[in-house]
Amino acid sequence: MKNTLLKDIGLAFFRIAVSAMMLTHGLPKFQKLISGDFKFADPFGIGETPSLFLAVIGEFICPILIIIGFKSRLAAIPVAITMAVAAFITHGADDFGTKEKALFYLVAFITISLVGPGKFGIDKK
Repeated sequence: MKNTLLKDIGLAFFRIAVSAMMLTHGLPKFQKLISGDFKFADPFGIGETPSLFLAVIGEFICPILIIIGFKSRLAAIPVAITMAVAAFITHGADDFGTKEKALFYLVAFITISLVGPGKFGIDKK
């Protein structure tokens, strides 16, 4: 019983902390989007606005869902994809130190997707 409780506390701490840190990257993009400034990188050639919109979903909307524990496993997938794009496409030619942060987030959100949120989330209420 005690081990299970500590595991669930650890999972909640991990998902909340990592997602809150991700929000520091997503909030400026969200503010950019709502202000009408659509200038953004376009790594796939789909346009600046769709690229910004997808980044906002991956770095702002989904981390909020993960923090509250709503569909955390599913919500972690767009974040992981966004971080894979950042690490391997946007920073693909950069040195490891430059892409390390994106790789850390990629590993973290893959982990959240695999292990889930634990029992402390609104899905469990």
